[in-house]
Amino acid sequence: MRKIIGIGETILDIIFRENRPYAAVPGGSVFNALVSLGRLGKEVLFISELGKDYVGDLIRSFMEENHISTQYIDFFPDGKSPISLAFLDERQNAHYTFYKSFPSQRLDVPFPPINEDDIFIMGSYFCIDPALRKRVREFIEYAAERRAIIYYDPNFRKAHLHEAIYLTPTLLENFEFADIIRGSDEDFENLFQESEVDKVYEEHIRVYCKNFLMTRGSKGVELRTKRVKAHFDTPFIQPVSTIGAGDNFNAGILYGLLKYDIRKADLDTLGEADWQKIVRCGLDLASEVCQQIDNYVSPDFAKNYQL
Repeated sequence: MRKIIGIGETILDIIFRENRPYAAVPGGSVFNALVSLGRLGKEVLFISELGKDYVGDLIRSFMEENHISTQYIDFFPDGKSPISLAFLDERQNAHYTFYKSFPSQRLDVPFPPINEDDIFIMGSYFCIDPALRKRVREFIEYAAERRAIIYYDPNFRKAHLHEAIYLTPTLLENFEFADIIRGSDEDFENLFQESEVDKVYEEHIRVYCKNFLMTRGSKGVELRTKRVKAHFDTPFIQPVSTIGAGDNFNAGILYGLLKYDIRKADLDTLGEADWQKIVRCGLDLASEVCQQIDNYVSPDFAKNYQL
């Protein structure tokens, strides 16, 4: 059975609405995707780090409840588990402030088992952070050697704009490892001061990775590959929170790759009809998450979606 392996940050999101705390939920970009995939019955492994503290214990229990292995989590005794404050604006988009305290020794965990055609998802600042880069690259290289499908979401926040030039070589290295790159128009505006999909693809993506998805919120999804140029409409919904939208779009794409048995060797031959089925899974999960406060699909949705 093919499985999904993720690497990324794990964090407790404290969500504010009208400047009042509204909810506290375990989060992190790759983490959110993996929770939904675990609820959808997929085998999920996660490489990350947490402190040996109350927040870390809370998130560990949550992972176990949602069928995510904690075997590859570095539970460090020095430092504290990270926390983010997410302030929702009038459009239910989140603006973040992060609080982190990490030890000097990080990600001291073994390589997980990865087989050909498994899926390896990576993303966010975690995968370009200079403090983690040497160790993170080892995991990415291992996934590439094992011939996993590598899926990359740069998820590049405004908070790191001042580092963009310094971090770009590492980001492009991740592009080169990737089989599929998915980012929002905001990500590429932050990275390259450009959000027009064809310009982003031709000038910044295609030379490294042929399969590219750009999500544009209510304006839909753009797909560019060697064979396909397509647009997919986003369903109209009334969002409660958009915090997990992109993460669950990623989860849906990975779910679609497994559901339709798409393997690494198939990616270059997929036509528009193939991609339409896969992208539909991404839109289904993203739309569901936008209509609730949690960062992942509900267990009831997951149960019904598998039928």
